[in-house]
Amino acid sequence: MFSGRVPALGANRVAGELARLRSEGRPLDDLTASNPTRVGLPYPPDLLAPLASPDARVYDPAPFGLPAAREAVAAHLAGRGVPVHPGRVVLTASTSEAYGLLFKLLCDPGDAVLVPQPSYPLFEHLTRLDGVASRPYRLEYHGRWQVDVDDLAAMVDARTRAVLLVSPNNPTGSFVRGDELAAVREVASRHGLAIVCDEVFADYPMEGAAAGRPGALVGDTEALTFTLGGLSKSAGLPQLKLGWMLVGGPEGLAAGALERLELVCDTYLSVATPVQLAAGALLQRSRPVAEAILERVRANHAALRRLAEGFPACRVLRVDGGWYAVVQAPAIRSEESLVIELLRRDGVLVHPGYFFDFPREAFLVLSLLPPPDVFVDAASRVLARASTGPR
Repeated sequence: MFSGRVPALGANRVAGELARLRSEGRPLDDLTASNPTRVGLPYPPDLLAPLASPDARVYDPAPFGLPAAREAVAAHLAGRGVPVHPGRVVLTASTSEAYGLLFKLLCDPGDAVLVPQPSYPLFEHLTRLDGVASRPYRLEYHGRWQVDVDDLAAMVDARTRAVLLVSPNNPTGSFVRGDELAAVREVASRHGLAIVCDEVFADYPMEGAAAGRPGALVGDTEALTFTLGGLSKSAGLPQLKLGWMLVGGPEGLAAGALERLELVCDTYLSVATPVQLAAGALLQRSRPVAEAILERVRANHAALRRLAEGFPACRVLRVDGGWYAVVQAPAIRSEESLVIELLRRDGVLVHPGYFFDFPREAFLVLSLLPPPDVFVDAASRVLARASTGPR
């Protein structure tokens, strides 16, 4: 009766243990927090006032979004060194929806896109829901994470339609550097592939990190490109559903993509009018929020590195941006067992690396968003537990 694109889901051991402890009322420190509105960050009290504009009572649908909202996004990006014409800005309800629109634009059922590994597990679901295959290419760690371009190129076949990049990646925090981007561009141009670059975390580089240049694909003239962003991360406002994609590439290809995207977007018309009318004001008013997030994740990352000096069996891998950190732990028990021990014995929740398709044991993924006092105390327990044998 049901589509094979929607699998039956069952709880894994970590989820089962977490549910049990919560049902018992056990206090837990959550180092998987991904919602900036729930971690004690300061939000201006009148931040959402622009949503009350009386103009929102008028419905004036526009497939790519209201012109004023597209101009506001373009102005916001220009202030961050990403020049883009408003005519190349397409508004969506979220980055996830942008992926769905692009899979419809680029792929027939059974076609494939290349996705980084390790990375956020959402790709598996997004591709499957659109009848598209996801083929992983490796990110390798050699003092920093980088794209294995040879592996990426080897994954291309006649059904491949696009390469997905995430810069900075979630959860590795690695930006795609210029040399990697040039190599990926060469593969894409040679095989007629589009490049989709997710830059939702680009506003959060770690201090002193040599970050990739945000918006590097917007003005591309060799391959068809799509650069993704949105309010959820840039403004710390996940409850306001507004994302964007920037269309780049050779003029003929970009024009053809926009023409077809107009039909796809017009079919859904998913972006709400109030958030579009408020987009410019929200992007301006949320700057202190983004600054507070950046200060928080940098401080917690620095604290984690200091803590790790006392636990030489663990290693904090290099992070260039975003709001997650990766800890490599001794592979003396499975990640799943370690995470469950942390829940039961230490009252701390972290992600095991296999959630993100890390290629081997043992990695833990920690959010850098929690309040500093909570983070330092919980991270200390994580490092201590990971450094000792199973009990």
